[in-house]
Amino acid sequence: MVVFEAALNWAEAECQRQDLSPTIENRRLVLGKAIYLIRIPTMVLEDFADGAAQSGVLTLNETNDIFLWFTAAKKPELLFCSKPRKGLAPQRCHRFQSCAYRSNQWRYRGRCDSIQFAVDKRVFIAGFGLYGSSCGSAEYSAKIELKRQGVSMAQRNIKYFSDGSSSTFPVSFDYPVQIEPDTFYTASVVLDGNELSYFGQEGMTEVQCGKVTFQFQCSSDSTNGTGVQGGQIPELVFYA
Repeated sequence: MVVFEAALNWAEAECQRQDLSPTIENRRLVLGKAIYLIRIPTMVLEDFADGAAQSGVLTLNETNDIFLWFTAAKKPELLFCSKPRKGLAPQRCHRFQSCAYRSNQWRYRGRCDSIQFAVDKRVFIAGFGLYGSSCGSAEYSAKIELKRQGVSMAQRNIKYFSDGSSSTFPVSFDYPVQIEPDTFYTASVVLDGNELSYFGQEGMTEVQCGKVTFQFQCSSDSTNGTGVQGGQIPELVFYA
């Protein structure tokens, strides 16, 4: 949808550059064969029906064929690219060298676990990897948040299920958040669930993930014991 709408905006500007009235017909004219590079068949059906199908840019036959592509067992041949974009693969920055649990750890009680981080290249933070229960499967509630200089950039209340292993379990924001280089950001989580959970130890102040270097430092927002050396928020899930 974003690419489709951008193409329509470009077409309107191109009409003005060519001294053409920016009608639907002329916008389709200036787009030419480039319109078939837009992956319209990979849209969500509702987005297509509410957007592209009613834009007027597509012919009646094209609209009908794309609806059949979405719904029919025998799909028509399309000129449009119908292969979904691969996108970027998520990467994980793991900041602990080991994890453990003790009979009196890790307690939450509504307190915040937080860590500050910075990167040397622009990345997009999709979410965190969190620990779970150390005594069998359990469900957790988490309020995750990302802040820059005290200002919230994203937050989400989410539930996740842990299977009793020392693995990390991904929790995501609604949308990836752009992180600029050489600026410290604060990753925070308030957890509610089984108090006998795993926690990280032997934390690192610097972690190399592919071509991106992460630096970590303690956060004043952390009121539940998490810091560079140990605690929660073992992983940052990101795109680069």
